[in-house]
Amino acid sequence: MSIDRADLTAISAFAAVARHRSFRRAADELGVSSSALSHLLRGLEARLGVRLLNRTTRSVSPTEAGERLLARVAPALETIGEGLGEARAAAQRPAGRLRLNVAHPAAHTVLAPLFGAFRTACPDVHLEIVVDDGLVDVVADGFDAGIRLGERLAQDMVAVPLGPPVRSAVVVSPDHLAATGRPIIPGDLAGRDCIRYRFPSGRHYAWEFEKDGREVSVDVDGPMTLGDQFLILAAARAGIGFGYVFEAMAEADLAAGRLVRVLDDWCPPFPGFFLYHPTARAMPPALRAFVDLARRAG
Repeated sequence: MSIDRADLTAISAFAAVARHRSFRRAADELGVSSSALSHLLRGLEARLGVRLLNRTTRSVSPTEAGERLLARVAPALETIGEGLGEARAAAQRPAGRLRLNVAHPAAHTVLAPLFGAFRTACPDVHLEIVVDDGLVDVVADGFDAGIRLGERLAQDMVAVPLGPPVRSAVVVSPDHLAATGRPIIPGDLAGRDCIRYRFPSGRHYAWEFEKDGREVSVDVDGPMTLGDQFLILAAARAGIGFGYVFEAMAEADLAAGRLVRVLDDWCPPFPGFFLYHPTARAMPPALRAFVDLARRAG
């Protein structure tokens, strides 16, 4: 037997009146007027063809038919209430799977430092990270969000900044620098041994520089082309040539003296990474928890 939506509303109202033994208190609980509540229940009685409530000027109580109805529907109403409560709680508690598509530099500089804190804060979330430097359609490929530099975001995405501004760094081994000399301006890299970076699309990256409002792009050449910045660092340490990487990824090598930095004054900070997702609606709790944690850490 199908149940009319109006009957469900009226049955819930009937249970409230029977529980409180009062139209006024039941009306306060439901957020309606006593007269509206009385009209609702009279309509239910008319549709059922039976009186459910005994009413006097001072009291209200279920009839025998009302008691029987209440005994049948009260457990179901309680179960529905518990289910709705669990749904509301689930909407607020980070849980389930969070799947991110992340560029290599962001994975190492933004995500890796957050692993422990995120696990502690969100123990019910399974975090899955796919590291990919290509341009990915996060919707088509089943990701909750992606992380890229701002210049590589699709226009129809909602972007949330993560972490502080970032810098690039041109690095080289001390021995290679001593043998070839220090470049003073980006143009000095022409003819030098440089370690090139190739995007997954196959395009080579032209090194980008800026100073005093002047932007310079240098399409370097050299004996090696790689698709990973950690490999570029390894090649630079081995004396292959000059490498162009994110500053944060080279910090340990620079601090230890395994690499030195050149053209520092041509590498100003620029906006860092953005988490992007395909809708302006409220973020799922797991994604919101991740963004909040990343912002606090940044």
